[in-house]
Amino acid sequence: MEKQRYRKGAHTTLDLKYHCVWKTKYGYPVLRGEVSLGAKRIVHEIAKEKGLTIISGNVRANHIHVLISAPSYYSPSKIMQYLKGKSSYRLQRDYRRILGKTHWGRHLWSRGYFCSTVGSVTEEQIKAYIENQDDEPDTVKVWDAKDSDAFESDD
Repeated sequence: MEKQRYRKGAHTTLDLKYHCVWKTKYGYPVLRGEVSLGAKRIVHEIAKEKGLTIISGNVRANHIHVLISAPSYYSPSKIMQYLKGKSSYRLQRDYRRILGKTHWGRHLWSRGYFCSTVGSVTEEQIKAYIENQDDEPDTVKVWDAKDSDAFESDD
């Protein structure tokens, strides 16, 4: 049975998915063996605690990929703050004897991350849908990014 595609709230229906990737500090390949299994478990725990759903994931030796479905009240940066911050703390706590050799201090992950939205329809499909709405009285016809310049004031 397929899980429900949309998240529903009192006044919202949404489908927000993000592809997130983050790597280890200096690209060290420390996510191997029991540490990689621990990373998988910990990322799942954090996601569950925060109401995120991991659709797919992959722990590589020096980085992690996840496809996440998220509620609207979490920004991508907040999601990454939770995943990277909490997983760094828990992994270093649980695997100190392994990670302490290369990741002394407080930093397991590099500073940045990659995050991209994922949707079931393309940008072109959405644009076509908007452009092909039925004409009704008092409806303003389609505009695009180049038309936005017309709305800027000369002040």
